[in-house]
Amino acid sequence: MVSDADFKQEVLEAKGPVLVDFWADWCPPCKAMDPILEDLSVELDGRVKIVKLDVETNPSTVVTYNVRAMPTLMVFKDGEPVDYEQIQGEKGLLAQHVKRVSQAAKTAGMKPA
Repeated sequence: MVSDADFKQEVLEAKGPVLVDFWADWCPPCKAMDPILEDLSVELDGRVKIVKLDVETNPSTVVTYNVRAMPTLMVFKDGEPVDYEQIQGEKGLLAQHVKRVSQAAKTAGMKPA
């Protein structure tokens, strides 16, 4: 879990890509994503850092990155957002959206040959 107070240190200054899950406690699709993101954190361990940011208690970061829907996944690399997905639709589509964004995170984490 990150907050407005430590977002710069934990996300923007992180070594390697960071996948940020902008979520809210009242959001059923956000809760449905939890097991998917947990599995993904194991798969991407050491290559991509995955963090959550509660949009209700961290308005500054939400406004800065123009997050308007929950859940939103955003990939950061070298202090900049490089990909995002505002996830909407049926629960069955969540994994597909997360997979697309995680692929972007994997790509961001690859080192040139």
